[in-house]
Amino acid sequence: MEGNGITYRQTLADKPGRSLGRLLLVLLLLFCLSHPAWGAGDAVEVRRLGLSKVAEDTLLTVVLDRAATPRVSSREVSGKPQLVVDFPGARARRLPSHLEGDEVLVQQVLTETASPGGGVRIILDLFPEKPYTYWKGIRPGTHGQTLFTLGLKPDPRARPVQARVVAPAEPAPAPTPPPSGELRESETVPEPSAPREDEGGYQEPKSNVAPGSFAELRRLMPMAARLLQGLEAEGWAVSESNRYDRPGRRFSRDFILTNPKYPELVVKIAYLPANIPNTPNIDIIMLSTENLTGETATQYRGLRQWSFAKIKQKYEDIGDFFDDALKPLRVKLREETKTVALRDTAVFQNFLKLACPNNPQVVDQVMNHVRAKVSPRFEGVQFTVSENPLTILNLVDFLYVKVYYLETPSGGGQ
Repeated sequence: MEGNGITYRQTLADKPGRSLGRLLLVLLLLFCLSHPAWGAGDAVEVRRLGLSKVAEDTLLTVVLDRAATPRVSSREVSGKPQLVVDFPGARARRLPSHLEGDEVLVQQVLTETASPGGGVRIILDLFPEKPYTYWKGIRPGTHGQTLFTLGLKPDPRARPVQARVVAPAEPAPAPTPPPSGELRESETVPEPSAPREDEGGYQEPKSNVAPGSFAELRRLMPMAARLLQGLEAEGWAVSESNRYDRPGRRFSRDFILTNPKYPELVVKIAYLPANIPNTPNIDIIMLSTENLTGETATQYRGLRQWSFAKIKQKYEDIGDFFDDALKPLRVKLREETKTVALRDTAVFQNFLKLACPNNPQVVDQVMNHVRAKVSPRFEGVQFTVSENPLTILNLVDFLYVKVYYLETPSGGGQ
């Protein structure tokens, strides 16, 4: 095991009765694999969710790994109305436990998970005495994903607590046009509108570029313009974009880029604007292999969802969990992601050349680390391969290269 620059090695002699332990571990695995909880890999996965405001509609968008229809119900708890979206038996992937509301109908959004495979519940706390109607919709996303949308709209004709359900055919706001012809209009997640200045919110400067487009990305991140232009030229397209606004604070944005030529790869982008004087905007662009599929990746993601209480049920201490459960999978993942990175060497090389044009040695440094023999005793580390811009290579589990840019607000596309 490794952490903070310390390499931890353990031999068989360190653990008396290791052979008996291995036999028990095999029996435990056979039991767990037959247990419904270990079948969570076959359950629908709730990957991301977000709340946005488009015109009069408040939209809850949930990204799923496959088609699924949740249960939607309305209720009142301690005098507070709620809308509840249930995905029984679903898995969750790093969902936020709390989202801010829209200050019109939704006070806040809460998520509850029982992992693995115990189901996902999304609770919308609503403002009292605010009658509304809601509609549901399901549409396909990229790479087999599915987008479930729950739309709420103020309606004085509806009863305040028990909402009136309307058919999904009710006209919904038109989503932002996609940046590429490869994406259908139905795959674009609508963008929320900016808060008004009289509400204390930051009013984003007006621009003639389409939200969620490469033109907008280049405006927000001028220091990364060369890299973004190269990604666009290589066929990467914005498959998802989100913005997170707070009263009195500027928009934080994130984007997900995909390329049908490289299904195991994904580019994730985060734009974090400065909200304190004399501090820079932070731009983060990551090329990652985390779209890798297969038994190893699925099992590893499932284990990462385990709570401490569940780990204690299965293992004597947390160290055994990392050593016996996670570490072997990390070794396999590094082998599998190494294969992907070497197969798509040109993608990583071009990404690094464009990200670090003044540090040409970075390309060879990264690829030498990737080619290195994978040792079961030393499953991976993180390397800082450049300081300007800060560039990090991760070899712990899912291989990725992450680049950080610091932009002054005056030149940061504001």
